[in-house]
Amino acid sequence: MSFNEWFFDLQTRTAGQAGAGLPAFRALLSRLHNPQNNYKIIHVAGTNGKGTVCTLLTRTLTCAGYRTGLFVSPHLISPIERLQVNGVEITPKDFEHAVQTVCAAQTEPLNFFELLTAAAFVYFAKQQVQYVVLETGLGGRKDPTNVCMPVLSVITSIGLDHTQLLGSTLAQIAGEKAGIIKYGVPVLCGDAPAQAAKVVEQTALDKQAPLTWVKEGCPFYEYAYDFINEMTVLYTAEHQEWNLHLLGHKQTQNACIVYQAAKQLGVSEQVIKTAFETVALPGRFERIKRGNTTFILDGAHNPQAVQSLMNFWQKTPYQLQDATLLCGFMKDKDFTQMLTLLIPHFRRIIITVPPSERAARQTDFGALLDASNVTFEPDYTTALAQATQTSVVLCTGSFYLVGVVRGIIYEK
Repeated sequence: MSFNEWFFDLQTRTAGQAGAGLPAFRALLSRLHNPQNNYKIIHVAGTNGKGTVCTLLTRTLTCAGYRTGLFVSPHLISPIERLQVNGVEITPKDFEHAVQTVCAAQTEPLNFFELLTAAAFVYFAKQQVQYVVLETGLGGRKDPTNVCMPVLSVITSIGLDHTQLLGSTLAQIAGEKAGIIKYGVPVLCGDAPAQAAKVVEQTALDKQAPLTWVKEGCPFYEYAYDFINEMTVLYTAEHQEWNLHLLGHKQTQNACIVYQAAKQLGVSEQVIKTAFETVALPGRFERIKRGNTTFILDGAHNPQAVQSLMNFWQKTPYQLQDATLLCGFMKDKDFTQMLTLLIPHFRRIIITVPPSERAARQTDFGALLDASNVTFEPDYTTALAQATQTSVVLCTGSFYLVGVVRGIIYEK
């Protein structure tokens, strides 16, 4: 059995599991000798921006000379992307061994994310890392990652997403995200709507956790986009220029969060600057040129992220070209609102089905498919071939779709 077959089997076997829950999960980690206590953890939650902040902060700590683990999800091409040390992905053999170690210690069924979280804790302990940047899976309060005692908690943003699980109001969702705040542990939070901010502030006050609001402009108050070199040029109040090797409407805000987090962890400005210049993050306004077609891949998968993407799209040179939108969504997402935001910006739109059991299919879209510029093609390979008839293709709506499209493009 290949590694990918093994991983798919693992997903299938754990798909129906409700999960052990936090008390039983803590007991499991105790039997594993609490590997999560062997290193310093930065715990990151948020509606959008988690993956970017985690990757950029990991790069920063690595540049500072720390042996740093990264745990993120989902993956784009291979599951080994989820666990990294100093930017190097876990080997399939080590991945399987970590999971087997966890399975040998479990006394009740774990769900998929619990199993991966425990395996990550085990792997990072074995690798003797000094720091781990840990991304929550869903929400925060009940998330398996929330068993940790971090040295710093980060909430990147708060918006409406996963409402069927986290609540239908910003206050309810903020309560779930703020659940990662620990007693006395400093917390950074990006801009949040007033309703959400009030919940975060009260939670931090109750837990005597020093709270810092990170607003765009601190320290980067202005920015410009360099589309040739695929960078965002950031300007400080002292008129210094920093080059961030990422493009996107919210990347300046993410950079401000990482800057403040790194400063709290004692990292020098020169090291942070080096990390910003050298970070690599696929699937976030990633540009790939193949033949006469430029592909833009962005994993925006909720209305807040799509709105941000479209705000940025209007500032790019690509919006003036003959661009095709290739998109696909999960059925548990608000794809109606996402399509409403996307459709006005493209003359040709192809909706397809991402490779997931949760993917939205033709019958889910109803009247949305009646627009004259919208085509539905269930096979994503065929849909991609149709899209490449134009000079620019934006692929978005789901990391599952972005990942498989990226794989096909790089096979060419």
